[in-house]
Order: sequence, then structure tokens, then C-alpha cells
Amino acid sequence: MSYNMNVKQRTIKSPVTVSGTGLHTGERVTMTFNPAPDNHGYKFRRVDVAGSPIIDADCDNVTDTSRGTTISQNGTSVSTIEHVLAALVGLELDNILIDLDGPETPIMDGSSIEFVDALKETGFVEQEADREYYHIPYNIHYTEPDRKVEMVAMPLDDYRFTCMVDYNSQVLGSQHASISTISEFVKEIASCRTFCFLHELEMLLKHNLIKGGDLNNAIVVVDKDVDEEELKHLAKIFNRKDIKVAPQGILNNIELRHQNEPARHKLLDMIGDLALVGVPLRGHIMAARPGHAANVAFAKKIKTLIKKERSRKHVKIYDPNTKPVYDTVQIMNILPHRWPFLMIDKILELTKSHVVGLKNVTMNEDLFNGHFPGTPLFPGVLQIEAMAQTGGILVLNTVPDPENYITLFLKIENARFKSPVVPGDTLIFHCSLLAPIRRGIAQMKGIGMVGDRIVVEAELMAQIVKKTKPEEA
Repeated sequence: MSYNMNVKQRTIKSPVTVSGTGLHTGERVTMTFNPAPDNHGYKFRRVDVAGSPIIDADCDNVTDTSRGTTISQNGTSVSTIEHVLAALVGLELDNILIDLDGPETPIMDGSSIEFVDALKETGFVEQEADREYYHIPYNIHYTEPDRKVEMVAMPLDDYRFTCMVDYNSQVLGSQHASISTISEFVKEIASCRTFCFLHELEMLLKHNLIKGGDLNNAIVVVDKDVDEEELKHLAKIFNRKDIKVAPQGILNNIELRHQNEPARHKLLDMIGDLALVGVPLRGHIMAARPGHAANVAFAKKIKTLIKKERSRKHVKIYDPNTKPVYDTVQIMNILPHRWPFLMIDKILELTKSHVVGLKNVTMNEDLFNGHFPGTPLFPGVLQIEAMAQTGGILVLNTVPDPENYITLFLKIENARFKSPVVPGDTLIFHCSLLAPIRRGIAQMKGIGMVGDRIVVEAELMAQIVKKTKPEEA
């Protein structure tokens, strides 16, 4: 992960609404893009459901990829999200809350262009936070041999896409599409519409699965011999005077916007589905025969790497030769704790937003007389206490006379103990502010590690208050 100090996160200036029909449900739906705060990301809100539940645009929330991408959370879902997300990524927007009064986004013309136009009309605004990219560190591969799907993400200091489709179809054949940078999306990709084969269309109609399709929002590839009777039947279903097969081997319902429009649309889908990684990417994505299932599986693979990297970021290689920020005596000048309740031996790092503290766990500590003497374990509650004392140094560092204050912990949430801590372990605690300190109240995320293992984590809320009486040494 890396922050680009020159690039700020972006949202839209004001809400903008689009309305249309859901491709599969056939229901009229209204969708509103709303500005959202820094580090919010993309979220959908089902305003037609009690409590207006929110669904995060996250690959871990994907529940179906059969006819588009569906995400579910908080007891509800939203489907066909890929064209909407592609528009947001293509416009390099970071934080958007999307209100929806139905279970599916509107299909519009089968592409992203109407979303792009609406968002451009409202305009964009820079935010305070820097944009944090995930730079693809090395070649990441994904394959599905049975479907001949191949995908690879390669290191590149940009966001580039190359896509190949090949359906063993005499009409469609093999097609390629590419953009060398994401800024080309609006002009080259956004207007490219979804497509399907005639035999798929007939199957979908038979199973009543495309109630919102009116032949204005899809390219229909004619991949078989078709007689006049069938064309008349299709014309009747879609309420048209007549339907014919155009020279390019597609139904004459629409004209192609690009000779390789199907491949460009597959690239559009890929951009939308990879938005579900949850952070903007830097890399070159190459894919042969991609589909929603493969895109989402690939997104999950990339997200897993990001999570591993984030956990590794907390690993502090302790060098005993490095002079600490505070040693034990200096810590006692700040914290009111004393033996046997002073839990921190050194402060290794200290900034305005984070602190790193160290605790040596030794067999000489009194608590091991009573806490499983035969199998000594450092208690979880004391790990939290040591974490809290580390965080207390961070909070007290915000006042000029910390010796006149104490920290009171107001809340501990989401505490998890992941691995035993035993005598001989060196525990290193990282506490980072989750928000700026206001009215003396600090919210922190704390992580305790032994080597490269996370052993404890918790969210803490603390308040600094002035001492009411002198503390005894």
C-alpha cells in the first residue's frame, strides 16, 4: 500500500439521480449517487428496505455472479453493480454512497455512459485525505482451465487493462480491447454495451429472466441459423415492427459503437468487478476470456494479498541497540503506574497519531505464581492493560505537562486474543488514532505482536483528565 501525497481522494459535489429499469427484474428503479466522506469507499443503500441497510462494495460480499455481479450484506442485496462501479473507477472517484429503491441497478443502455454523464454533470470535489493505492508487487496469476480463463496482474505505476475474448463463434471470433491508462475509460470503454448470444437470449426469455430487456440495451450476436418465424417471434416479444440479422452477424436492433464493442464491454465489466477489491489499484491487468466469477475470484486473491501486507506493516523489528524514545524511568515520569502494574518497558516510536511500546514478558513476574504455574500464560486482560498504557503515552503526549494528567479508559471494543503469550516473549504494541483527539477523548486501534504474529487486537477509547490530588510515587 502507498499514499500518493499529490493525489487527494475525490467525491461528487452534490447528489445526482438516474432512473431506469432493472435488466432481470424489469422493475423501475431510481438510483442516487451521494457525496461521501474521506475513506468511505463505495457503498449501496437500499432505501426501499426497512432501516435502509447498507451494502459495502466488497468482493467478500459477492453472493452471485451468474448474470452480473450481486452483493449482499445486512440481510439484503443489490445486483448488476458492475457497470455502476466501472463508472466510479473510470472517473477516479473514491467515496460515493449509492441510494437504490430496488434490488437491482438500472441497466440504462447496457453500458456505463449514462452514469458517467450524470456524475460529470454534478462535478467533482477534492477531499482532505490522500488516495491510497495498492501497487501490484509481482505477477499475480489466476486461471480456470476448464473455461480457458487466464488473468494476470503485473506491476505498473498506472492502471492499464488488456482483454481478449474468444467464444469459438464464427460471428464474434477473437476480439481484443485495451486501455493504457484509466483516464481513457470515459472515451474508449464507458459507452460499450453488454452483449449476449441469440441462444442465450432465447433461454433467458424462456425462464423469464430478462424482464427489463427491450433490445435497446444489448448487442445480440446471432450464433446459429435463424428463420423468419423466429425473427417475427422476437419482434413480437420486444414490441418491434421487424427484426433482421445485420451484415455483422448481430440483430439489427442497434448499431455497433465499436467493431470490438463486446471485448470493450468485457473490459468494462472487469474494471467494475475489480473495484470490489476495495482500494484503487496500480498495475497492468491482462485477461483472456474473463467473466464475473473469474473477476471476483481474482479480486479476492488481490484483496488477500493486501490484508497480508497490512498485517505485515505492523511487524516491528526490535533492535535492542536502538535508543528508545522513552525508557522505563522516563515512562514513570509520564504514567502514574508503578510496580507491579507498570506494564510497559520502553516506547520505541511516538508521533502525533501512533505509538509503539514494548513489554518483556519474564518468568519473574509475580502473576505467574497464580496464572497456570505449570503452563505459564500472560493473561489477556493484562495484554489489554499493557496496550492501554502504550496508548496512554500517545494521549498524554498531546498535553505539555503529562505528569499532571491521567488517562481513563472509557471503552474497549472488538478485543480478540489470537495466540498465547508466554514468558520469554517480547510483546510489541502499536496504537494508532482512529480519529483526531477531541475534548481530550481519543479513539485508538491497538495491535499486539510477538514477532510477526498478531496476538491481541482491540479498539480503545480513552479520556485524559487532570489529577485532582498529588499522586504518590
